[in-house]
Amino acid sequence: MTASRTAPIRIPSPLPRHEHAWMTESAHRTSEGEIVYVRCTGCGARRVDLRGADGMPPAPWSRVSPAVPGTQRMPG
Repeated sequence: MTASRTAPIRIPSPLPRHEHAWMTESAHRTSEGEIVYVRCTGCGARRVDLRGADGMPPAPWSRVSPAVPGTQRMPG
């Protein structure tokens, strides 16, 4: 069997770590509390939080989703 030549697989390097500065993009109420869609003002990453009715700070409801290059839209 002969080896074929293929292009190397590019693995994206991880984003530099930083303290995210989350800003609310939108939110809506549910039976569990308020679902809040947030975006980091520094890197454009997104996350979904759940803000309960108990007055506690919002808790992450999803993992951080990195910004996709070329689609980062920041409010002006």
